[in-house]
Amino acid sequence: MKRFLTYAAFALMALCAISCNEQKRRKALLPNISGKPGEVIVVINKGDWEGALGNVLRDSLACDFPFLPQREPMYDLVNVAPGGFTSMFQLHRNIIVANISTDVTEPGVIYRNDVWAAPQCVIRLNAPTEESAIEIFKENSMKIKAVIEQAERARVIANTKKYEELSLAPVVTAMTGGSPHFPSGYKLKKSTDDFIWITYSTQFTDQSILVYKYPVVKGEDMMSPSNLVNSQSMMMMENVPGMFENTYMIISPVIAPSVQYKKYGAHEFAELRGLWEVHNDYMGGPFVTHAFYTPDGEYMIMLQAFVYAPKYDKKNYLKQVESVLYSFEWKKD
Repeated sequence: MKRFLTYAAFALMALCAISCNEQKRRKALLPNISGKPGEVIVVINKGDWEGALGNVLRDSLACDFPFLPQREPMYDLVNVAPGGFTSMFQLHRNIIVANISTDVTEPGVIYRNDVWAAPQCVIRLNAPTEESAIEIFKENSMKIKAVIEQAERARVIANTKKYEELSLAPVVTAMTGGSPHFPSGYKLKKSTDDFIWITYSTQFTDQSILVYKYPVVKGEDMMSPSNLVNSQSMMMMENVPGMFENTYMIISPVIAPSVQYKKYGAHEFAELRGLWEVHNDYMGGPFVTHAFYTPDGEYMIMLQAFVYAPKYDKKNYLKQVESVLYSFEWKKD
C-alpha cells in the first residue's frame, strides 16, 4: 500500500510539472497585451450598456478614484459590442465579457488569465437576464475590482523586476531588513539612519518613495489610526523640506486620510491614503503609505509613495509607485 501511495504521489507531481510546463509554453506563445494601464474593455450589447446594467457597471468601475486633487475614474471603461469584439480588442489587458442569454444554465462570474494575450485578465459574467446580471455583478463587484487591480499591480511588479535598479534595495535592506523592488531610473535622494528618500523625476513629474523606521513604544497601540497619522506627519516635517525657508511636507488638513488594515500574501500592513501638501507653499498631491512591524516587533516601518504631477492626471502615476510598495520582501537568510 505504501509503495502504491508513493507511486501515486510521484505520478501526481509529474502531471503537475507537465501541466505547469505546458502553461508556460502556451503563455510564451501568446502575443503581448495591448491597451493603457487602468483601461478595461467591456463587451456588452448597446442596449444593456445604455441601460440599467451599464449604469451599475459604470457606478462601480468608473467611480472616482479616492484621494486625488481632481476627479479621475477608478478605471477607464471602453464599450465594445459583441459583434465588434475582434482580434484587435481580444489582445487588451483587461476584459469583462457580459454573456446575457436565456441559454445560460450556470449564472455566475468566471475569472481567467491569458486567454488571447499575456499577461491578461478576462472576466466573464454569465446570466440569463439583465436583472440577474445586475444582481450577480453587485454580489461580486468587490472581487471583480480586486482581480483587475491585482492584475494591474502584478504587471508593474513583473516589469520592475525585469528592469530593476539593483543599487537601491541593499540601501533599504540595511536599514529595515527588507526592501521593495525599484524600477530602473529611480535614484537615491537622501539617506540617514532612520530615513531614506528614493525618487524618479522628470521635468514635470516626481514619483517618490520615503522609507522610515521608528521604535515601538511598549504599551502603545502603534497601529491605531491616530498613531500612524501622527508618526507619518512628524517624519515628513522633519525630513522632507520644501523649496523655500520654513516650508516642509505635511498631510493636507483639507481631508483626513483613510486607514485600512490589509494583507497581501503573508504580508500584513496598515494602508494610509490621503493628500499631502507643502506648508507655506502651493505644492501638493496624493500619497499612499504601508506601515508594518519588523519581524522582531521592535520597530515600525513606513513605506510612503507620493506623486507630484501638477500638469497631469495623477491616478496612473500613483498606482505605478504604489505597486512598488506591494513588491516589498524581507531579506531571506
